[in-house]
Amino acid sequence: MEVEEKVNSGSGNLEYLMEKRRQQGFTLIEIMVVIIIVGLLSALVAPKFFGKIDQAKIKTTKTQIELLGSALDSFRLDNGRYPTTDEGLEALRENPGELKNWDGPYLPKPVPKDAWDNEYHYVSPGEHGKYDLFSYAGDGVEGGEDKMDKDIVSWE
Repeated sequence: MEVEEKVNSGSGNLEYLMEKRRQQGFTLIEIMVVIIIVGLLSALVAPKFFGKIDQAKIKTTKTQIELLGSALDSFRLDNGRYPTTDEGLEALRENPGELKNWDGPYLPKPVPKDAWDNEYHYVSPGEHGKYDLFSYAGDGVEGGEDKMDKDIVSWE
């Protein structure tokens, strides 16, 4: 009975409720500290993570350009010339006309897009070689100063 009287008495009940309230949740300051810590960690980790994604896109596009170059070389070996600009890279998948020695398709799948989902640009004859094959990279326009916007080309 002593326990019941203490719980039911005014001061004991108030102390019990205050203690229970303190144990139920986090204070605003605790929540703010956690948010600040998470924000700082995100600011440190995110640029490194996104930098890796950017590097992967550049490497993927360079690799695709090399593979397309190999397919173009195979086309030339069979036909004595590279596809014209008008025939484009699709000549690697389908005979562009009456080429008797065409032995394609020279690509196992449709002509890929670059890592930014843009079409590759192909010019033959090229200014820098027998053909120019390039991607305008991240910004999708010719040129570019920073790493993500600099054109990726077959002749470098």
